[in-house]
Amino acid sequence: MHFAQYYLDCLSQASYLIGDETTGRAVLVDPRRDIDDYLREADAAGLRIELVIETHIHADFLSGHLELARATGATIAFGEAAETGFPIRRLRDGERISLGAEGGGGVTLTVLATPGHTLESICLVVHEHPDDDVPFGVLTGDTLFVGDVGRPDLLSSAGHTPHDMALRLHRSLHTKLLTLPDATRVFPAHGAGSACGRSLSAETSSTIGDQRRLNYALQPMPEADFVRLVTADQPATPAYFAHDAALNRDGHPLMDAAPLAALTLEEALTARDEQGAAVLDCRSLAAYTCSHLTGSLHTSLDTRFAEYAGSVMAPGTPIVLVADPGKETEARLRLARIGYDRVLGHLPDPATTLTREPALTSRSRRIRIDELASTDSQLIDVRNPAEYAAGALPGARNIPLATLADGLAQLDPDRPVVLYCRSGNRSVIAAALLESRGFGDVRDVVGGYEASKRG
Repeated sequence: MHFAQYYLDCLSQASYLIGDETTGRAVLVDPRRDIDDYLREADAAGLRIELVIETHIHADFLSGHLELARATGATIAFGEAAETGFPIRRLRDGERISLGAEGGGGVTLTVLATPGHTLESICLVVHEHPDDDVPFGVLTGDTLFVGDVGRPDLLSSAGHTPHDMALRLHRSLHTKLLTLPDATRVFPAHGAGSACGRSLSAETSSTIGDQRRLNYALQPMPEADFVRLVTADQPATPAYFAHDAALNRDGHPLMDAAPLAALTLEEALTARDEQGAAVLDCRSLAAYTCSHLTGSLHTSLDTRFAEYAGSVMAPGTPIVLVADPGKETEARLRLARIGYDRVLGHLPDPATTLTREPALTSRSRRIRIDELASTDSQLIDVRNPAEYAAGALPGARNIPLATLADGLAQLDPDRPVVLYCRSGNRSVIAAALLESRGFGDVRDVVGGYEASKRG
């Protein structure tokens, strides 16, 4: 068996290539949109990708099933409950997918219908040989993570209550996944940092036995307690999730490989003023706070770049990138992974350009934690609800970064605003958003809440 996990740190997302080396037949599970790594490895291993399987309709990234189908001729497959805008193979509960030769034998995948995170969610039990007593592993999608389980609230807008979905999730976990042998390896679709769960581990694999013992959501408890536990304090949902889920369900244009245009400062400003383009500064936090184009947004490539960009820009927004030389291609790719394709171009050598035009630039206003008491400001905590509940600065209101763009009506633009997060990264992103929306007096706390704990 050929088995490879591809883990994308910036989105905490895992995809998998599974093949039978005796036949060369392979499947790709939960692919990202840039598919070159998969094609290279499959070619080097002598594998043909015949089937692209999605464990569910993803919301946190734009999947590469259409790109792979175009490149390889592979069939796209989802769980039986999926409704899509393009042809798919529907995988039934208990169905066996053999990658070996006709007549049996070889690498085999067994489909488990596991609704709960979404209605069409499936898991895939992987056997290197069909008669092995213990499976090689199970690909658990967003049903079971290392240290957590999938959140049941993302379909609330479609009329499915978190309570109902949590009941389905409980049944899927206990009647399907937890019946597997303890030695079965667990390979989830996400790891730490993903908004698809609450407290995911940084480990990218585990075993059923370890999760049975260590995962808080799998401990013995009444079903009602499980429902209460998994529906409470979930992370704020980034605004782009609904957009990506719709594109993954209905179809999307294939990723654009055309060269990225270099823009003059005048062209960049014209795009901003006449086309409504967002100027997105991708440089480091230190470079941005020192000097940036007035009104530009910010999220550094050193952070969860695409997720934060999708939190402060609406889908479909035209974008002008401000990136360190040579980094603009990476920024464009990472935006494409969440379906933000309208990148008009980039501003080359921004440091020199901004130095030559000081009248068009601003410096971020930041304060120390010991200066906070002397301000009469609207104090906003942009962390997630669970972080806020665990401890917050006195008088602070919680508006998570993921929902801040839609929550600006809660703030008075004529009064000073002070923002803070855990360490000072999300608060700079939030301050840039407020400044771009016309808030005049915006500051953030250097070091964030952690600075207050250090005294």
